[in-house]
Amino acid sequence: MSDDFVPLTWADLTARPRPEPQAAIAYGDDPWQRVDLWLPDGAGPFPTVLMVHGGCWTTSIADRTLMNWVAEDLRRDGFAVWNVDYRGVDRPGGGYPGTFRDAAAAADALRGYAPKYGLDLRRTVATGHSAGGHLALWLAARRRLSSDSPLWCATPLAIAHVVASGALPDLEAVAGSPDNGCGIDVIRQLVGVPGSDGRDVYADTSIPPLLPIGVRHDLVNGREDRIVPYRLATDYVEKAGTEAVLHTVPDTGHVELVTPGTKAWTVTKRLIAAAFTG
Repeated sequence: MSDDFVPLTWADLTARPRPEPQAAIAYGDDPWQRVDLWLPDGAGPFPTVLMVHGGCWTTSIADRTLMNWVAEDLRRDGFAVWNVDYRGVDRPGGGYPGTFRDAAAAADALRGYAPKYGLDLRRTVATGHSAGGHLALWLAARRRLSSDSPLWCATPLAIAHVVASGALPDLEAVAGSPDNGCGIDVIRQLVGVPGSDGRDVYADTSIPPLLPIGVRHDLVNGREDRIVPYRLATDYVEKAGTEAVLHTVPDTGHVELVTPGTKAWTVTKRLIAAAFTG
């Protein structure tokens, strides 16, 4: 870390003029069961990015609008963006299984709207930030779920590649790391308390039990991230083996990962673009 490095704050991002999506779509009755669609100019078909926001799986911390700036940046580069929201652990119906079912329903709804909006789903790339990085990876991994899981789906949306920034893929590791910026209580809210009902709370919610997920995934992490300790990335990649590649960005915290113009977002955007040709 350089001596003069000062990490960005959320205010540094949100003080910028906020771009707006081209369409808003409901995939359920709850106000948080919504998707914003960002469409490039022209007629399509458009390569489509499935995007999931972070915020410690907690609606009061963040919603999909926190991704508006990077969604617009991708839109300007010719990508459609399907930016999903979901009920967090602090909303009625959130937690297990609701938060996961919401993410899955939002992803699967993409197929029904693809013809109307000219979305090319021949190769779908998912991206997510922080807790959204975990959910993006989980969406790619859920085809590995056991058929007796409440989260099982016979025909999940096929995801070809994931680019996760500042992600928290290993929920058990997060629960054992009090220094992570989300804390450990939120994991209990998200998946339940281990041993309380005889269910392995991580078996169908965390990524390591589902490895190998059969999908290449790139992790982009800031070396100076104070929300997601860097070791959570290195430890996960060691478990994932050749499926996962870690891209470390120096002089980078958590906010830089989803701020257009930063080194970290430039890396992420390059990886997303490359994934469509992959």
